[in-house]
Amino acid sequence: MKNIFRKNAYFGVLLLVLAGVISCEKDFTDINSGVVSNTKFTTNDTILEVLVSNAPIDNVKADGLELLSSPYFGLQGQYLLGTYINDEYEKIEASIVSQISIDPELEIVSYENPDNLAYETTIDTAFLRLPYHSTLVSNTDRPVYTLDSIVGNQELPFTLNIYELDTYLNTLNPEDPTKTNSFFSDATYQTKSTPLTIEEDMDFKPNPNDTLVIVKRRNSLGAIHQTDTIRYTSSAASEIGLPMAIIPLDETFVKETFLDNYGTSNFDSQNTFNNFFRGIVIEAKEKVHDSGEEGGSLIAFNLRSSATTALNPLIEVYYTNTFFKANSTEIDTVITKTHTFQLGGIINSKYAVNNKVYPANNEVKIQGAAGSEANVEILQGNQISVLKNKEWLINDATLTFYINQSSDTVTAPNRLHLYKRGVSATGKPILSHVKDSYSESATFGGNLVRENSKKDNYVFKITDYVSDLLSGETNYNPTLRLKVFNNTDAQIADTTYTRYNWNPKSVSILNGDESLNGTRRAQLKISYTKKKN
Repeated sequence: MKNIFRKNAYFGVLLLVLAGVISCEKDFTDINSGVVSNTKFTTNDTILEVLVSNAPIDNVKADGLELLSSPYFGLQGQYLLGTYINDEYEKIEASIVSQISIDPELEIVSYENPDNLAYETTIDTAFLRLPYHSTLVSNTDRPVYTLDSIVGNQELPFTLNIYELDTYLNTLNPEDPTKTNSFFSDATYQTKSTPLTIEEDMDFKPNPNDTLVIVKRRNSLGAIHQTDTIRYTSSAASEIGLPMAIIPLDETFVKETFLDNYGTSNFDSQNTFNNFFRGIVIEAKEKVHDSGEEGGSLIAFNLRSSATTALNPLIEVYYTNTFFKANSTEIDTVITKTHTFQLGGIINSKYAVNNKVYPANNEVKIQGAAGSEANVEILQGNQISVLKNKEWLINDATLTFYINQSSDTVTAPNRLHLYKRGVSATGKPILSHVKDSYSESATFGGNLVRENSKKDNYVFKITDYVSDLLSGETNYNPTLRLKVFNNTDAQIADTTYTRYNWNPKSVSILNGDESLNGTRRAQLKISYTKKKN
């Protein structure tokens, strides 16, 4: 009888299929219930060794230029800003690089000014605002929010600066303009030296109470003309302000970059403006605290365009035009204006990590963003040829990774991902999907499993992958890689895998050392059916 290796989710159904394929076998007897009744086959399982080791990474894909499917359309799902410091993992400083979108039709004065009065323009305030992910807890006297999608210590600030970008961000690859450009998380960007923030090295920490902005409108003589209370709401009908990160900007920079260029060639089009002002770098650095504490937080921001204005990442400029009576310093008319400029075009992530070297012990560290991954080696040496000779029919192949519960599990991700990392003849990495991630996506797994209310393990079903190796359908068995799951990992267009990651979570898993980890070691369990001799 021909050796067959194939996945089987339901044993009875499998035997019926085999009965049809190998009808000449006299040992099979069909019964009315649809279950094959015989004593010629046994079902068993075996545990195989899995080698798991730390795998530091240099970078991840940090632009969204090739993310054209829903819901991305050229932008990553999230962008991280801030610092994460945990002695168990790599330190990460996450910054954002972005172009700025403009409206070439903007004018400083929209007032008709029939008498051609002289006027002066003064900026009342300008800032960058980024909407937090938040949950409204109560709204009795005022809105009370908790901030979501933040890891680390929100009580300790990090150092924040915004710089003007001096590197031109090109959508096309300069070396081959027929291809889309790529930016990685460790890319070097040139910036101008003077910060664009109202102060250098400002302290920043997320604040759920930042739900409104008070803008004092002053005429050119310095007197307050009016005071505006700005709330960012989810709809025109709502009066509940949403929490925003508010970063004050230098008014001179805003005037010289934006207002002074209205109507000039620099504002002719988006392309000309991108060449004149190439964008900004929102840079986060670890802060050295007087107390000696180490900390800070990583904040995830959604920078994609939204139909709800309050949810868009914007530079907001509030300014006032003061018109004077003819041949006089007496004020005739005061007009208040607000213009906004959205972060858009190319938006990249930049991750600075300290490339921590982990000891060789009983655990492996896995960290998102550009932290670290794990090498996973299965069916090594002559194991494949030995298993082929056993003539097993593979019913199920499961990889299980247990969490080291004595480590910090607070930021353990809800899901991990498994992919293949081969190497070409020239030493170039070849990244591809594990077959089951698309052939059996519903059961591929990787989700966090809890036992007794504790974060316990991650399980992957790789039955198709193992079956193909043992059947000889493929002999390609590169090292597998285990990483923190990113939403893009589930967007499979072909077998090629592209490594994105804006998920900053981290976890320590136990490796495959049985003497150190016992039954909680990483393991490959194969369930199989074998014909009795």
